[in-house]
Amino acid sequence: MKNNLKINKPLVSVNWLYQHKDATNLLVLDTTIKKVTSNESAPQSEKKQVKGARFFDLKKVFSNQHALLPNTCLSAEKFEEEARKIGINKNAAIIVYDAIGIYSAPRAWWLFKLMGFANVAVLDGGLPAWEKAGFSIESFATYSGKQGDFKSKYQKELMCDSSNVFSAISDATIQLLDARSKGRFYGTEPEPRAAIRGGRIPNSNSMPYGSLLEDGQMKSESNLRAIFKETNPGAKKMIFTCGSGITACVLALGAEMLKYTNYAVYDGSWTEWGSLYHLPIEK
Repeated sequence: MKNNLKINKPLVSVNWLYQHKDATNLLVLDTTIKKVTSNESAPQSEKKQVKGARFFDLKKVFSNQHALLPNTCLSAEKFEEEARKIGINKNAAIIVYDAIGIYSAPRAWWLFKLMGFANVAVLDGGLPAWEKAGFSIESFATYSGKQGDFKSKYQKELMCDSSNVFSAISDATIQLLDARSKGRFYGTEPEPRAAIRGGRIPNSNSMPYGSLLEDGQMKSESNLRAIFKETNPGAKKMIFTCGSGITACVLALGAEMLKYTNYAVYDGSWTEWGSLYHLPIEK
């Protein structure tokens, strides 16, 4: 099969992946992390993966291990270096998935977009949907092949920091959307990380990432459009935030499915905002 597979949508089905599994430039990446509210941590040796997949370690490799905050983005240079180590090439067609369904895979998708790589999509329903369809799986395997030639081209407009968010609070052209649960958004349930205040960023709206999902898959475009219309009625520029930058990317994926391009992700998210006591909060 030709090695010039191009992906023209941000989300693909398991059937699509199966139909294109023999493309020579196809690369499937397992981006699974455990939820911050989960205690499950099975050793990699016990885990399963899509046949031929490689592990894209969001936590220990593709996040800055020297940063004060969890899941902080790598520099473009470091991302390029680590991507090459697991054999990622600049001509690859990349499908990212996770073992939960839709949770961490959109974060990996967004990171590739941030690094200027467009030929990437999320596998709808992830490993559970792949297994349910009866497609091949295998035991976890560590990549030991050749280095790749991946190239980063950082797209700074896709990410913002606390100063950008602080300015956005009083900017009528920007809508802040929070992917955390409504309980965390309204400060009625505790934050999972110690010593972080409860509440929300002023002038933000609640869009729990789970509201975009149904049975571990993204809802239909018509349903997503209704959700975005309700939470961002003016179709303003959007800044997505969450607990630590993971599920905000589920909202980014939904926006991309609807062909919205005027959005950014707050990388530090509530872990940063809630721990900086000079920044305002609402409850």
